[in-house]
Amino acid sequence: MKLSKLVSLAAVALVAPSLLFAKLQVVTSTEDLAAIAREIGKDKIDVTAIAKGYQDPHFVDPKPSYLLKLGRADLLIIVGMELEVGWLPPLLQNARNTKILPGNPGYLDASEGCHILQKPTGTVDRSMGDVHPFGNPHYWTDPENGRAIARRISEKLSELDGAHAAEFAASLKQFEETLSAKERKWNAIAATFKGVKVITYHNSWPNFAQTYGLDIVNHVEPKPGIPPSPAHVQDLIKEIKRDKIPLLLIEPYFDEKLPQKIAEETGAKMLLFPPSVGGVKEIKTYFDLFDYDLSLLKKSLNP
Repeated sequence: MKLSKLVSLAAVALVAPSLLFAKLQVVTSTEDLAAIAREIGKDKIDVTAIAKGYQDPHFVDPKPSYLLKLGRADLLIIVGMELEVGWLPPLLQNARNTKILPGNPGYLDASEGCHILQKPTGTVDRSMGDVHPFGNPHYWTDPENGRAIARRISEKLSELDGAHAAEFAASLKQFEETLSAKERKWNAIAATFKGVKVITYHNSWPNFAQTYGLDIVNHVEPKPGIPPSPAHVQDLIKEIKRDKIPLLLIEPYFDEKLPQKIAEETGAKMLLFPPSVGGVKEIKTYFDLFDYDLSLLKKSLNP
């Protein structure tokens, strides 16, 4: 093939992806957003997630292969709240796809319309660790926020592909009905451990804890993103023993050695507790995430 023709095809791929692909090309920053988008778009969209569920979504290596995906995208869906601030901006700049830039039709911040917790009221600086100035970005761990995300995705897909708006609306209705039925089951499970004190590694769980009645009393990180000092570890051990805290919840992307050591010294159970779809192989859908985590809590606290 002549070089001029290759250049022309490359230009079309960057400027008008929809001419080359029958389906809307959707890129999400995380697997959770991808999972919800698949429930709504079904076979009318192709979805690619950049951060995998077993990765820390705050820190993603911006691989060149992501540029091609972003360059072809019709829609980019992000968690927002500056979760992706350390890696997404340079990818967007180099992908050269104006339609998915903030403010344009192919850009969707999934946090809009969600219930956001822990919004700082004063000045935020680096001495506080990786505190997000707009609130805690792990809001998808509340299924009602999952509902809000699904509605926004349905609206956006309908804007971009009006011919299939009725199908997106029907998929949203099915998603919400399934979610409502699941929530009744999840709430019944959570009632068996409501009020239980736990310690988590990172501050990933305020929405989940508020929804299901867990009492998060401390974190292995003294501040978000700050490694624990020996003094902090000793304070944790004393607190766990004193208050008989039964569980340490550890996200799969953190080193298990220190939490396991704390568990061994205190008698608490350490659980690898995934906050995202794909965090373990059993979690393939957004519904699976809550099925897995809540069942794990119930089994650990009520053997």
